[in-house]
Amino acid sequence: MVKLGLGLNVLIMLNLFEAIRTNPSYNKLEIGDFLFVEYTCGASEEKLPNWTDTDYLMHVVTGAKTWHTMDGVCKAEPGETLFVKKGATIVEQHFETEVCMLTFFIPDALVRSTVREMGGSAGVKTSGVKPIRSAARVENDVGLTAFFQSMRTYFSGREKPSEPLLRLKLKELIVGVLTGGKNPALAAYFHQIGESDAPLVKEIMESNFRFNLSLEEYAKLCHRSLSSFKRDFQEHFQESPGKWLLQKRLDYSAALLRSSRMNVTEIAFESGFEDVSHFSRVFKERFDVPPLSYRQTAPAAY
Repeated sequence: MVKLGLGLNVLIMLNLFEAIRTNPSYNKLEIGDFLFVEYTCGASEEKLPNWTDTDYLMHVVTGAKTWHTMDGVCKAEPGETLFVKKGATIVEQHFETEVCMLTFFIPDALVRSTVREMGGSAGVKTSGVKPIRSAARVENDVGLTAFFQSMRTYFSGREKPSEPLLRLKLKELIVGVLTGGKNPALAAYFHQIGESDAPLVKEIMESNFRFNLSLEEYAKLCHRSLSSFKRDFQEHFQESPGKWLLQKRLDYSAALLRSSRMNVTEIAFESGFEDVSHFSRVFKERFDVPPLSYRQTAPAAY
């Protein structure tokens, strides 16, 4: 059970892709749905809640940052590389040293076409490989190191590379992961994208239900229109997204009441509720007692 921390779910979640794309101070290579960024972080907030509907690879040049997700915590320091899956995270800033990093958004469409061009990546091992976490450290090999070096050259140049060249460079990265053998979980994840036409609704929702996102944002995470998202959600879960989210968050809050020492306000925000009084009301409707009474009568798990 992972604590996301400090009730930050109550804050508005930042669309990371759009925030970076529209920030004039960042050194960007943007063509179509390709967005590569080199930037020095000037943010003053200690923790930044954000979400994105595109996977990304992040390489730290200087400084450090920590990603808090539903399934764990991952810190990246100079020379380290992180892969972050589409979804919501809370990024913890460290201000001891100025942070400089390279970020590369990796569109599903390119992963899908690359995997299929390779014949479905038949050589990729998928059985027995643990699913990649929402934020996972990537093992830098010769191919990845060369990729970062070449991209820094493009960032520093006056002339921007063409879209075909950027596409080729990113395909090179994807192929390197699929065939390199050093990142089996990421290779299996790329293979999974290649075998499907859109992200799995179940996987996206189970990994992000504790974050304060709108239904429209959940639909974008699933790469669907709102109507398609609601239809596919109903087909899979046999209930509406709103009802499922409420029950899922209530079940999670009940588990926290039994297993943690967080107070009711912390638990409400940690479970994805925006308002403590609303949380207390719906909790009582579900469990017949207020949260504090539930904690006093339920057997503690800690």
